Amino acid sequence: MVTRTAAYLWASPVTLAGLFLAGIAVASRGQARSVEGVLEVHGGLVGRLLGQAGGERLVIYAITFGHVVLGESALSLERTRRHERVHVRQYERLGLFFPFFYFASSAWAWLSGKDPYFENTFEKEAFEAERKPDGGV
Repeated sequence: MVTRTAAYLWASPVTLAGLFLAGIAVASRGQARSVEGVLEVHGGLVGRLLGQAGGERLVIYAITFGHVVLGESALSLERTRRHERVHVRQYERLGLFFPFFYFASSAWAWLSGKDPYFENTFEKEAFEAERKPDGGV
């Protein structure tokens, strides 16, 4: 119990940002529900913006902010659940530092001539978990 509470507290600064975005989504006709201790939100203004945020090169179906996962649609949330739960656990391990490490990993990949998304250490961990039969979470 103490470790779960500590994990929520450690990730809470970023979760608060996610809650703010979730509020925008719900206020603009999005929907929210709790799944396994994570708030999943889809649709509304945030859902529309996610679908366009990656441009033509990369479609963003979902994004995680601490214990909040924002998705383009309910189907997107379902399809990306295993992947995004890995990011939730990464936030639980690294807290507020996770976004900095994430972007540093992308920058390193880009500077090395690699793809900044698919060669990002944290994305590789999430994609690996998707391939495991138990979801790797």
